[in-house]
Amino acid sequence: MVDIAQHVPTPPPAWVKNMARFGLTAKGVVYCLVGLLAFMAAFEIGGKTAQGSDKTDVFQFVLDQSYGQIMLAVIALGLLCYTIWRFIQAFRDTENEGQGAKGLGKRARYAFSGVIYGALAFYAARLVLGNGGGSNGGDDSRQTIVRELLQQPFGQWLIGILAVGTAIAGLYQIYVGLSDKYKKNVQNAGLKHEAEEMMIKAGKIGYVARGIVWLIIGYLFLKAALSSNPEQAGGSGDAFQFLENSSYGSYLLGAVAIGLIFYGVFMFMRARYQVINAH
Repeated sequence: MVDIAQHVPTPPPAWVKNMARFGLTAKGVVYCLVGLLAFMAAFEIGGKTAQGSDKTDVFQFVLDQSYGQIMLAVIALGLLCYTIWRFIQAFRDTENEGQGAKGLGKRARYAFSGVIYGALAFYAARLVLGNGGGSNGGDDSRQTIVRELLQQPFGQWLIGILAVGTAIAGLYQIYVGLSDKYKKNVQNAGLKHEAEEMMIKAGKIGYVARGIVWLIIGYLFLKAALSSNPEQAGGSGDAFQFLENSSYGSYLLGAVAIGLIFYGVFMFMRARYQVINAH
């Protein structure tokens, strides 16, 4: 990772800050829309379905609106900016995580986040250009990955490891929310007490909701591993469907949906107030 960092040029600090804030805003928009569509699905508003509330379905939703192509292009650009910022955090170590195991682990998470949001930016850009893969593109891609892994030696074990990793990531998100570890993103911004408290509450609810979704996705991957059936794997849309099919499902899905909206709001607040390290 050190060698790669030495070959990544240092962009002007203002560019890094602007990219980060634009990227965080785009991420906030996506999560607010995911939460909104999931809430509509929970209470059968506007004919929305739980499985039609994935991030990739949100892109199609945006595209279907007036000036949707322009709005989706802006979101795609924002997600690309977020991707670049995450890679800068990982390879330039702008957060001063260091070269120890813990620091490298955090920087690897930044890079992995960059890969995920880079893929989302690419998918959104394809839709803008008219080359989208349909409303279930996110789930299809996960099922394709599982199908390919099942054809490899120890494929079920590989999928099981992926499932456990996803579930651990979900538990970590919940831990981050409940332990208030995310406070560092807002406590150095010089906010008034009321604004800081609002950000902290939004972050707590948002991280817990996001963690629940990741836990369910991990469970779905585990089912796919145990049954050797790629159709069992899925993304957030399938996680929403899982919640909706459980006892008091509409209320559970509605609560998680509101939590994701809070997470989106927290991203807006981070975009506005977070101290962005440029080097």
